[in-house]
Amino acid sequence: MAILLALVSALCYGTSDFIGGVLSTRIKPWTAAFTGQLAGGLLLVAICLNSDATLSASALGWGALAGVGGGVGIVYLYRGLATGRMGVVAPLSGVMAALVPATVGVLTGDRPSVVSWIGIIAALPATWLVASATDDVPGDPAPRRAGLGEGVLDGILAGAGFGIGFAAIAQPPHDTGAWPIAVELLVAALVAVVGATLAREAWLPRTRTALLASSTGVLAAAALGAFLAATHHGMLAVTSVIAALYPAATVLLAVVVLRERVHRAQALGLALCAVAVALVAGG
Repeated sequence: MAILLALVSALCYGTSDFIGGVLSTRIKPWTAAFTGQLAGGLLLVAICLNSDATLSASALGWGALAGVGGGVGIVYLYRGLATGRMGVVAPLSGVMAALVPATVGVLTGDRPSVVSWIGIIAALPATWLVASATDDVPGDPAPRRAGLGEGVLDGILAGAGFGIGFAAIAQPPHDTGAWPIAVELLVAALVAVVGATLAREAWLPRTRTALLASSTGVLAAAALGAFLAATHHGMLAVTSVIAALYPAATVLLAVVVLRERVHRAQALGLALCAVAVALVAGG
């Protein structure tokens, strides 16, 4: 059950990123981030107010930490996008997003089987390969690849932020329900505003297209809900690695919807993703 829920989380995250990426070609990325996080957070607040979930200090604290982590992740991911170094930032952030919570899980008592460990290890290069891409410049006949040192800091900080978010959201007691997730998304929206302000970029939604970004928040809320449920049924070290395979869903949607081509590294990564999931599930 934990593996299935983690896969649902990855699918929702990947779909959210795909929609956000498409919308970001029409509106400011900061606007998409703010609108999505705010919409998802408000939806979860409404759900929590009509449930028996307890809004405790633990839910607020861990949710706020997760929100800061996720918000910082978005800020540095978008900074990497702005500098045209996504060929480094995206894969590195994906690997870090898996590695940080997996490490926290092991340090707090998770003990995966040998087979699961093989799957976890295989998932790291799989995430890198799936998220890898050339940094194409419009009008440039030769695609270029980002230098090894360029974008590394953005990728590490983005992935560490996302990873902290994964690890923190798994800590509150079960009776807090979806409150930690609601707090996380609302705090992440605030962080996005701060990031946009520092970058002197627009963030308020002013068009109907911008309002469509709210769908990314609904999907993010579903992803976090599925991930939280997965941690209740399985180890953080395992579920976080599976959930961090979300770039695979983004790539597959790009292939199906946008008819984009998959290069060799991504194809190998997708195959390795399937192997990693099978090993973790079998373990």
